[in-house]
Amino acid sequence: MVASVLAALAAAGVVALAAMMYRRRGLGADDPEPSGATSGHAGAMLSALFLLCYAIAIVVPWTAADVARQNTYAESQAVVEAHWAAARLPAPVGTQVRAELEDYLRFVVRQEWPQLANGRLSDEGWTRLDQVRTRVADVLTEVTDEQEAKAVVLEQLRNLSEARRLRGADAQSRPPAALLVMTVLTGVLVAVFPFMAGARPTGPAIVPLVVMTGLLGVGIYFVFDIVSVFDGGLAVGPDAFVSALQQLQRIPGGG
Repeated sequence: MVASVLAALAAAGVVALAAMMYRRRGLGADDPEPSGATSGHAGAMLSALFLLCYAIAIVVPWTAADVARQNTYAESQAVVEAHWAAARLPAPVGTQVRAELEDYLRFVVRQEWPQLANGRLSDEGWTRLDQVRTRVADVLTEVTDEQEAKAVVLEQLRNLSEARRLRGADAQSRPPAALLVMTVLTGVLVAVFPFMAGARPTGPAIVPLVVMTGLLGVGIYFVFDIVSVFDGGLAVGPDAFVSALQQLQRIPGGG
């Protein structure tokens, strides 16, 4: 942040120095008009800077939401695969593991998902997964099919844990605060620039300015509405987990 302030001060100093040198040497011509070269150049650059900040502020959360949605499907699919493999574990462990996996899906959908808007996962979710992993790891068998099933379940549980960690990281993902500040600042400057340049729009001329300012406000609101992956306009829902739960309930012996 300090570096950004210093960079801004340095740029302002360069402009002030250039203006002073040109005035002392008698170069150039006075440019007091709102429609002059100075105002036109500054206005165009302000608009370009705002559009750059706005585009980044939209693209970053949009991309993060797409990645988070893919991660939820990876996590839910790992549950489904583990559930299928658990059917080959010796009784009663196989039945218990399948029931616990279904309970995990219900827990995520009904209890944990609302907490994601606050950027955190529930410790209970990790506890549930640890219990399932411990139960499977403790299975002792010399039957080849059951040993293979145990290995598959443990592998899918590892995939599930990794996808869950990614979901936790997605919940904490936010665009840089400085980017949001720059978006607001440049948006405000674009809106008031005609007045800063010395123009005094009246009558019909003020209508497009008002419309533009209103649209700027809506656009900036949208930027703040989508900062969280699991809340706001682009919020990722628990659709993947609901679908996985429905799929498990159709599996013979599930539900």
